[in-house]
Amino acid sequence: MKIRLKMENTELTATLIDSKTTQDFISLLPLTLTLEDYAGTEKISYLPNRLSIEEAPSGMDPSVGDITYYAPWGNMAIFIRDFEYSNGLVLLGKVDSDIEALNVPGPVSVMIELLE
Repeated sequence: MKIRLKMENTELTATLIDSKTTQDFISLLPLTLTLEDYAGTEKISYLPNRLSIEEAPSGMDPSVGDITYYAPWGNMAIFIRDFEYSNGLVLLGKVDSDIEALNVPGPVSVMIELLE
């Protein structure tokens, strides 16, 4: 499954994995979010609904470009730097190309939609 992330002057595509968590995420699309900096490592935004973590692993070791769901807080995160193993982090997918458009200071408005 592919999604598009549209920002002011840039579009990125991403490939989602097939999971119950991802299916819940897709049900929210299209979605416009403001991604905020978090610890210089990721851009995060809270989702309007919590996603299912049924059958999800207990955590993961994220790398640059990973699109994730952090179950304890109910937020989506896109990693702009590698990070350590984190409990409660569930992989949704990965950005297909360079994520430099997200590696900027301050908030980034993004519209996320499913590609047919």
